[in-house]
Amino acid sequence: MNIPSELKYTKDHEWIKIDGDVATVGITDFAQSELGDIVYVEVETLDETLDQEEVFGTVEAVKTVSDLFLPLTGKITDFNEKLEDEPELVNSDPYGEGWMIKMKLTDASEIEGLLNADAYKELVG
Repeated sequence: MNIPSELKYTKDHEWIKIDGDVATVGITDFAQSELGDIVYVEVETLDETLDQEEVFGTVEAVKTVSDLFLPLTGKITDFNEKLEDEPELVNSDPYGEGWMIKMKLTDASEIEGLLNADAYKELVG
């Protein structure tokens, strides 16, 4: 299982790449493998400011639909539009082409509450 050390993680199996006050968010390799073939990604919160842990979208696989929880408080500034036509990118490249949103952080102190790669490895066992 791929768990890049430079990223941060949540207990909800999302990864976060921090670049200044911008965060890129997607679901982890573990999450996509548990979900199976992803057929649809929906994010209707573009340009909205949401609190940490609020639902920002859903990911739909063949067998289930899962909510996506915002890992940090902030404004959703970008949605990966490639996922509209190619949701399977989340399966094939979860940390690259399969990213879901970009957001502008409003409270950088929340980053401290995220998991590092070692803590996430322990979580997923």
